[in-house]
Amino acid sequence: MLAPKRSKYRKAHKGRIHGVAKGGTALNFGAFGLKAVDPGRITARQIEAARRTITRHIKRVGRVWIRIFPDVPVSSKPAEVRMGSGKGSPEFWVCRVKPGRIMFELDGVPGPIAIEAFQLASAKLSVATRVVTRVGEGG
Repeated sequence: MLAPKRSKYRKAHKGRIHGVAKGGTALNFGAFGLKAVDPGRITARQIEAARRTITRHIKRVGRVWIRIFPDVPVSSKPAEVRMGSGKGSPEFWVCRVKPGRIMFELDGVPGPIAIEAFQLASAKLSVATRVVTRVGEGG
C-alpha cells in the first residue's frame, strides 16, 4: 500500500476540503481518466483496491497511472477509551481529493473496456466520480 517514507509531522489536523482542485484536472498521460466529482478523503487501501480492480479488468494490457498519493496521517483512539489523554496514534494514510481532480489514468486499451474498468474501480472509492476522455477518443 502507498504511504510516505517519512513525513514532517507525525499527526495532522483533520481540516476541511473546500473548493475545487487547482491542479491535476487535465489528462496528462493516458487517453482515459477517472475524475472526482465530490470532495473527500481517499484511503491508501481504497487506492490499492481501485488499482487492483483496474489492472484485473484490463487483463494487464495497457498502462495505469495513479495521480493521487496518500500523504495525510489519520489518527484514532482505541475503542472504549475515556475522553482526554491526548490525540490517538496514526492509524492509516489518506489523500484529500477536491472536485475536478484526476485520480487514475489509463491508456492502451479500447474505450469500452477502459470505461467499464473505471466504473468498477469507482465502486471502491468513497467519492463520486466520472470517466473523462481525451477529445477524439472513447467508445
